Amino acid sequence: MSRARPDGLPDLALQRRYGLLAGVDEVGRGALAGPLTVAAVILDPACTIPGIDDSKRLTAQTRQRLAAEVRRHAVAWAVVHRSAARIDQVNVLEATREAMRSALLALRPIPACAVADALALPGLPFPVVSETHADERYLCVAAASILAKVVRDAHMARLAGHHPGYGWERNRGYGTREHLEALRKIGPSPCHRRSFAPVRVSMNRGKSLA
Repeated sequence: MSRARPDGLPDLALQRRYGLLAGVDEVGRGALAGPLTVAAVILDPACTIPGIDDSKRLTAQTRQRLAAEVRRHAVAWAVVHRSAARIDQVNVLEATREAMRSALLALRPIPACAVADALALPGLPFPVVSETHADERYLCVAAASILAKVVRDAHMARLAGHHPGYGWERNRGYGTREHLEALRKIGPSPCHRRSFAPVRVSMNRGKSLA
């Protein structure tokens, strides 16, 4: 399987063709609760940040350190959320596209080109290259995945304090056994995505018991 290149060659190829390059990636798309979080990052070609890789391959401690480095040294970065309510309203795929567009448009300076992980993003004033596993090939997308993951994990830990019992500080809102058991016992919170099947099932079960 391909990995984010330590020499940044895929990034460099697009920079030479277009100019200023942004990477965009999401975290939380498959979670049952909490927001979808998207980050967009323009890395400084003159400032290498060693260790950048797909966030899923890094420890929490390493992600924290690298996220701080990205914030400190990137040309620009932006993080946006889409709430559970918005995901229920427009569906998770459209919410992801919406958040990616918003994050990219929030960058200053505006990029000349962007790379997204497997999603087409029409309607932007610059070209977007969509590649499967872009977070494993492009440093700018890997950096965005790290930043989005760190921000969302911290957000879910805060939400866990307001909605105890679901274990969000550990499962981050994903459908683990712990989370599903809590849904069965407690029912959904205001932060749950009611359009997702396990949450709908827990709501219907509550109605049948009423």
